[in-house]
Amino acid sequence: MIAELTSISEQTKQRLQQIGAVDLVIGFADQRAGEDIANLLPKIHQGLSGLALKGRTVVLVPNYGVAVGDGEVVNEESLALFQYSLPAPDPSISAAQNISGAYRVIWRISEELNARACAVFISAVENLTPQWIFQLAQPVLERNFDLVAPYYLHRKFDAMLNSSILYPLTRAIYGKRVQNPLGPDFAFSTPLLQHLLRLDSAKPRSSAGHDMTLIEPAAVVAKVKVCQSILGERTYPVVDGKDLSSVIAGILAPVFLALERDAAFWQHIRGSEPIPIFGEDLTIKEESVDVDVRRLLESFRLGFSSLQEIWGVVLPPTILLELRKLDRLAPEQFRIPDELWARIVYEFAMAYRLRSIARDHLLRAMTPLYLGWVASYALEMEAVGAVTVQQRLEKLCVAYENMKPYLVSRWRSPDRFNP
Repeated sequence: MIAELTSISEQTKQRLQQIGAVDLVIGFADQRAGEDIANLLPKIHQGLSGLALKGRTVVLVPNYGVAVGDGEVVNEESLALFQYSLPAPDPSISAAQNISGAYRVIWRISEELNARACAVFISAVENLTPQWIFQLAQPVLERNFDLVAPYYLHRKFDAMLNSSILYPLTRAIYGKRVQNPLGPDFAFSTPLLQHLLRLDSAKPRSSAGHDMTLIEPAAVVAKVKVCQSILGERTYPVVDGKDLSSVIAGILAPVFLALERDAAFWQHIRGSEPIPIFGEDLTIKEESVDVDVRRLLESFRLGFSSLQEIWGVVLPPTILLELRKLDRLAPEQFRIPDELWARIVYEFAMAYRLRSIARDHLLRAMTPLYLGWVASYALEMEAVGAVTVQQRLEKLCVAYENMKPYLVSRWRSPDRFNP
């Protein structure tokens, strides 16, 4: 039960009352943070060394699935390290729902301490460098920002779901160019953290739990100060092809729900604007990656033949006709135009809103289309450099923005298909 994850033990509350003034709470969700604390602490100290801190820093590491109370592990003059308990990840719910529990506990402890800033690290601990800690915390502590979003350095074929849907969609919808709208590593001011907790507590909880309110969209709607910090490279967990549909469904569901919740806010926004980015403009060494385009295209074509009934409910005839043309192309000629891709994503967002079919089935039916987009992108970008990749993704984002009136029209007149 996700509700269980929000509890803070009485033992922890008593210890928190004894800590005194706290500038920063750093919370980790990776269970290896506690297991590898000897290697983690020097990185934390180095990251904190560049910050102008007056009070203590509290570090929280999880103790997944272990039946022990929360407890203090290290108590130094400037830093207190606590262990907090969370149930082991539940495979029956989405990864986002499991992560939500860690956010809630860390936020509530930070609120209890009235810390000036709270940084939450969801990524695996091997990603962590002292720079990550400094870059996330410094804009809140010293520049008065309310939300610091991560700016990761991506290789050409990293974070394809973010590049193809999450970033261009949220950028077009909310009008802010936040490279990683779902983080997952963020820093928060106390007022924003309290606002997010209020939003989250107002959401209905099902027996299976629920996802957190999306952080970056909620911050934009609240009109608080948002920035990004360059953290460097982030390694991504390998997703088994069999689990990809579940990953897509788990990630897109809260995004599409946010579109419904915030419709009155975003329908009048046109274009997008950059937000401040802090940190060194680092470079990342590009590695040669072989993308199995034929397998991707086989998945797209299998989806085209087997999902006609679902796609026919979701997509207008003009888009289905374009997909039929794509299905007949030779592999080397396969390209999905940006405007077509944006319309497809917008139509799935509409179908999710209207509950045209069961929502989980709907989102899973996007998988072959997404793999088709990845194939198209791989064919186009295989031999180009980093600058060209950035230009190409910027072109895709602009297409989403240009096609936004199409979504607004569909949103306001959902009973008809636009040509």
